[in-house]
Parts: sequence; C-alpha cells; structure tokens
Amino acid sequence: MRLTVVGCSGSFAGPASPASCYLLSADDGERTWRVALDLGNGALGALQRHVDPASLDALLLTHLHPDHCMDVTGLYVTRRYRPQGPLPTRLPVYGPAGTADRLAAAYEGIDDVGMTRELDFRRLSDTIPVHIGPFVITPYRVNHPVEAYGFRVESGGRVLAYTGDTDACPALSRLMRDADLVLADSAFVDGRDHIPDIHLSGSRAAQAAVDAGGVGRLVLTHIPAWNDPQVCRAQAAAVWCGEGREVELAEPDATYEV
Repeated sequence: MRLTVVGCSGSFAGPASPASCYLLSADDGERTWRVALDLGNGALGALQRHVDPASLDALLLTHLHPDHCMDVTGLYVTRRYRPQGPLPTRLPVYGPAGTADRLAAAYEGIDDVGMTRELDFRRLSDTIPVHIGPFVITPYRVNHPVEAYGFRVESGGRVLAYTGDTDACPALSRLMRDADLVLADSAFVDGRDHIPDIHLSGSRAAQAAVDAGGVGRLVLTHIPAWNDPQVCRAQAAAVWCGEGREVELAEPDATYEV
C-alpha cells in the first residue's frame, strides 16, 4: 500500500500545501486501485500531479468542513463537463449524513439531482467496514464538533490509520492499534490552544499512539500555516520517544510505502 500526501495543511490551504487530501494505491494482482481520503481546498489541483482524477476508484470524506471536502465540487466538474463527455460510471463517495446535500448547496445553480449523476454518495457508519478492491477501510467516529471519522485502512497485511480531525477519545486506540503508520491531526499547540473536543496537539497525538500500542510510525499532519511544525514535532517527541521512534511531519507530495 502506497500513501501519497496530496495536501496536509490544517484548517485552510497554506502557502506550501493544499488542505487535507491523501491518495492510497495498492495492487490486487490484476490492477492498481486508487482511493482518496478527503479532498479539501486546493487539493484537486495538486492531486492531478499524481493521478488522473478520473482513475479514482473511491473517495472517502472524514467530515464536511471545507478543508476536507470542498474540492469535491471541482471533482464533479471534471466528471460532468469533460470535453470527451461525462464519465460512464459514478464515483463512490463515502461521507457523513447529508454529504450529497451539503456539496450540492456549495455549487450554486445545480439542478434538483445535485451531483448524483456523477457521484454515488454513500453513508459512513461507525465501525462498519468499506471494501474497495484490495482495501478494507473501517471508519471510527471521533471527537470533533460535527459528525467526523478516522479511517483504519488495511491492505496486504499492512495498516494505515488516519485520524481525520479529532481531539483525544477512546476510539483512537481502536483506530491506531498495531498500525504500521499513523497520520495524526496535530493542529493545536500545547500551552496556546485550550478549546477541548476539536483537535489533537502533537503531545496528545503521540499519547494516543502510545496508548494504542504497536504503532510503527507516527506522522503529524493537519498543521495550519500559522503553526511552527517543529514546535508540534517537539511536543510529540517528548511523548513519542525511545529507541527507533522518530516523529515525522507530513509534507505535500511525500510518499510512504506502508
């Protein structure tokens, strides 16, 4: 399973990165399957450096804040208004309740069927796995002000855990346990951000990984442009420490073999 960081800026697109989007690819012996996790502000443009959006097999949205879903409106355009004509099949898009209506409302003047001719909207449910080619993706409801999920992705005996946006919560242990790589929200900074139930800090992300047990690599993501990433890394490293443990920072266009 290969992970490509398309965008990792938190809360809004930054000067060096789009907002949240992660591309996963894996081969089942017959072909390569491609799944995107989130498609936030600016991500559709960067995604095209890595893959033709028409080749995606599915898109999963952790939640409906714009920095995780707004470029679905552009994805709709790429499928509906192609010079060659609309694509013949609908793209499965998994998300929280109301995803189809929310995205249709963001596209002024769309007709009564919204984006449903091009996009096959499907509802995520807590702990109910989604099967897409070689991927098994289990959503876990996490701690954010809206309906939001983290994703545990399994393929070829390997595990990626992506927290989405969350503060500390019991679901993180099930999400992260024995994961080969954890992509963890680190939008908040200890000592500065005090509002609970929105985001993890570096130290809380690291503590969740320690508590879960068996985590191989910890990669901090969703760091807003106003944060110093090295501060986030240092706060995580004070917890995620010991032999063989190094806190990593997500960077746009970076790839990981999970």
